[in-house]
Parts: sequence; C-alpha cells; structure tokens
Amino acid sequence: MTTRSTGELHQLMRTTGFTGIDGTKALAEGWQLTDFADAGRRSLANLVQRTQASAVMVSFLDSDVGFIEALTPDGDSWEGLLNRELAESYEIPLEHFPIEPAVAGALAWSAAAGLTPHEEAVRQTLTGSALFAEELSSALLVALGLPGAA
Repeated sequence: MTTRSTGELHQLMRTTGFTGIDGTKALAEGWQLTDFADAGRRSLANLVQRTQASAVMVSFLDSDVGFIEALTPDGDSWEGLLNRELAESYEIPLEHFPIEPAVAGALAWSAAAGLTPHEEAVRQTLTGSALFAEELSSALLVALGLPGAA
C-alpha cells in the first residue's frame, strides 16, 4: 500500500482495517510504501479519508497476480490487474479488468496526486508478465510517477 502521510502510518492502517502490517519504506516527498497481510473491504477508502491523500494498494495472490485498487480523496478510483497471463491460469475473468479504463484511471489518479505518470510505462506494466507480480507492482509505482520508487 502506498500513500503520502506525515503521521504514523502503521497506526492509521490498523485503525482503518489493515492487518499484518510490516515494514514501511519511505520514498520521497512524504510517500510511504507499507506491506500488509490483509485489508477489509473499506480499508483503502477509510485510510484515504483519514489521511486526505491518494493511495494505491496491490493485493497479491500467491505472488502470481496483483489486484490494484487506487483512490483519491475526491473519491475517484481505478482498478487493475497485474500479470494477466498468470491470472488466466487462475481463471480470473480478464474482462473484469479492461486495460484502457485502467490506464486512463491510473493517469487521472497520478495527476490528482500531483504526480507525473508515464503512460506507456503504465500500459506496459498492466499488460506485462513477470515471474513475480511484486516486480510489476514496483514497476507500476515508477510508472505512476511516485518519487523515490524504484
């Protein structure tokens, strides 16, 4: 989960329904990346409401597939899927995760967060394959223009 926060992010995440919270990596300009084990259905929305900052969350299925959810304080959201090729082997319906709306949503999310996204890199990340979905998740953060992401 990645968001911009000046407060104690672990405590905020716990109070908004995230569990199994692990280490946090400080990126730049107040952005932080935190690993977690599970989140409630409204955890992301509750966190964005509490921090008043945009956030993007990727939930992983066996490190093979990543489910992306992103939200802005204004309520704009987008969803996407990482590692589509492997998602097919899990019988995940790819038609529920169309590419073009995800790319458009990612670009709008980045702009709303004050970032400068890289459209082609976003598209490549959402259509690419990797041995581990976490690799694509890291590439997505870079493509979204998150400062200090690598």
